[in-house]
Amino acid sequence: MTRPVARIGILTGGGDCPGLNAVIRAVAKAALSGGIEVMGVEDGYLGLIDDRIRPLAYADVSDILTRGGTILGSCNKANPADFALRVGDQWVRRDVTDQVVEHYGAAQLDALVVIGGDGTMSGAAHLMTRGLRIVGVPKTIDNDLWASDITFGHDTAVATATDALDKVHTTASSHHRVMVVELMGRYAGWLALNAGVASGADVILLPEIPFSLEKVVATCVDRSKRGRRFTIVAAGEGATPIGGARFVDRLDPNSPDPIRLGGVARFVADNVEKMSGLECRSMVLGHIQRGGTPTARDRVLATRFGFAAFELLTKGRFGEVVVEQKGAIRSVPIPEVAGKTRTVPRDHDMVGAARSVGTSFGD
Repeated sequence: MTRPVARIGILTGGGDCPGLNAVIRAVAKAALSGGIEVMGVEDGYLGLIDDRIRPLAYADVSDILTRGGTILGSCNKANPADFALRVGDQWVRRDVTDQVVEHYGAAQLDALVVIGGDGTMSGAAHLMTRGLRIVGVPKTIDNDLWASDITFGHDTAVATATDALDKVHTTASSHHRVMVVELMGRYAGWLALNAGVASGADVILLPEIPFSLEKVVATCVDRSKRGRRFTIVAAGEGATPIGGARFVDRLDPNSPDPIRLGGVARFVADNVEKMSGLECRSMVLGHIQRGGTPTARDRVLATRFGFAAFELLTKGRFGEVVVEQKGAIRSVPIPEVAGKTRTVPRDHDMVGAARSVGTSFGD
């Protein structure tokens, strides 16, 4: 017989994004109203490793729906199975899962709600093998979690990126320049695609469609000849030239995912200017895409996800992550999404729509 759920923990893992507090609010308020104690785990899995777990009262989760970030803090460098520790002058990696299991038990948690992306779900899948009862909620501005059509945080990030591209549009037009804007998204192009289409970008470069510099240059030159003396390029950070490799800004050896992408915008701008003679500028939009107040759509989706996670808990359906599929909230096994990435199909209707209005993908 499955033991009842009397006390739960909530953690937010990986990078921050708008809507995290809305999920925390939904799960905690539903649980507290049902007589279930709620504990907040600080800074993702790091809080379980360091035993930083604190009670959450109703007042703690009130008035946080519209706030960006997370009241619990987050961390994208705390994989319990492969955790970086400072020993003397060196960093070593160790499996600290035993500490997590010990602290989970000491806090008398009956279950854990884990909010995060593919890396966080991979950590959850590992902890499930050690007996932790977990329900997952998908979070990523990249919208790349396997099995979910949408993740909260993405809509806000698209709105932020679109606003930035709109502003770049006016200065590019004034100075007759090619402006290349690098957007987040890692190995998936959803953010660049949606923001690029929404802003009317002339060129969109996606990780899923390797680009030709010659094709990008041809688009810029052709626009100039036709009197359109500026070009806007929206470049996903994972985009690559045909036959080339991804651009890596740096490596973080203490992170479970050490590769930090970056550099494609500078590469494109420098080479387009060299090959065409047109004046080019590049910019990296960066972490501004993670911040700010969540849009209404993200608040609603996060609240629906949070309530769905609570229902899974009360039904004893552990080991599942809530997802949205064709507008409906469903759930799938956590191991099914762990470590997988949902990328943009080359024949996606959004790609087709963009091509139909003259947008180039550099291919």
